Amino acid sequence: MNFKELVEAARTCRRFEEDKPLNMADLDWLADCARMAPSARNAQELRFILVGPGETCQKLFSLTRWAGALKDWGGPHPGERPTAFIAVLMPESGKELLCYDTGIACQTIQLAATSRGWGCCIIQAFDHKAAPELLGVPEGMKIALVLGLGVAKEKRVLAPMPADGSFGYWRDAEGVHHVPKRPLDELVLKRF
Repeated sequence: MNFKELVEAARTCRRFEEDKPLNMADLDWLADCARMAPSARNAQELRFILVGPGETCQKLFSLTRWAGALKDWGGPHPGERPTAFIAVLMPESGKELLCYDTGIACQTIQLAATSRGWGCCIIQAFDHKAAPELLGVPEGMKIALVLGLGVAKEKRVLAPMPADGSFGYWRDAEGVHHVPKRPLDELVLKRF
């Protein structure tokens, strides 16, 4: 798969093969990929908490909310839930550049996961009080984002932007997840 194909395939995944769990070595590999990503001033201030299959994974899942645009779906059902999570931590006193570092690290993890046929959902909709308590986040740090991970169970495809300009994603009758994208010429404002 070339890089553009990898980016096209790296859509948010919200349904996983729960009977094929990722293990701690898989999570170490993903965190190692993120470790090598660029960071502002090369300060490398992000930290990671890895949660493999088991009780903590189940508890953390219960603290997350999924797919707000799919009003008739309450999130992954049993058998389709993530088998692992990575919590991306940043200093509480973090400056704006750390938010960029977080995005770069999360995108790196998502691309790495996709390269192995795994799915990734980058989640900001989680209980910001209970999740740090559950994971024992060190003082002075906060969870920036949580990534739900597992072997991808759902098909995700890019779709043309509808004529009305609505950008909401949807699922068709076969459960294929469609993500509309604007055409390049609409996004590139000028060429010099």
